[in-house]
Amino acid sequence: MSNTIKTLLVDDHAVVRAGFRMLLSFSGDVEVVAEAERGEQAIQRYHEYKPDLVVMDLSMPGIGGLEAIRRIVARDADARILVYSIYHEQVYVRRAFEAGAQGYITKNMAPNLLLPAIESIMQGKSYAEPGLLTHAEEPSADAQYQAQINAFSPREFDIFRLLAQGLTVSKISAHLCLGNKTIANYATQIKKKLHVQTTTELAHIAVNLNILNK
Repeated sequence: MSNTIKTLLVDDHAVVRAGFRMLLSFSGDVEVVAEAERGEQAIQRYHEYKPDLVVMDLSMPGIGGLEAIRRIVARDADARILVYSIYHEQVYVRRAFEAGAQGYITKNMAPNLLLPAIESIMQGKSYAEPGLLTHAEEPSADAQYQAQINAFSPREFDIFRLLAQGLTVSKISAHLCLGNKTIANYATQIKKKLHVQTTTELAHIAVNLNILNK
């Protein structure tokens, strides 16, 4: 990792955060720029500090880690989130990936797994601590698309479906009684969130997820 990775550390236990900072101190490439002890605070700190990486616990007071992940990803589809949890059950791992996390490690992991996990996520790859998904598949592309679409606002979802049906910006504008520029901006944001370039790719995603029949 050539550049310093600004990191937001989220855990409701100060001792855990201190321990994690100590692990990160072994690498000069990772810097904790902010901390939070609740999901709501994590969302606020994320938008204040715009970190490169979020390390997120799941079990916290308030909305909790999963909902915090969903809300962060809903506002920033490019957010990189590594879950750091006491839970090792596959249901938690799956739910974290579905919410929008890119990685999952446990608090009893071998310390030498931390930096490889961070490196994978910063390279745009998913990462699960070895053994967590032994009897389960890594999150598929369709599952990741579904998680992103689940985070769409109602308006975004409507426009996504109309784009996938092949309607032009002008036709969608007339259908929804919104300006062409507004629809175009929504279309750009939707493509960005799903990491695609064309409406053909949007249609492919919608067909694979059986969204057009819903």
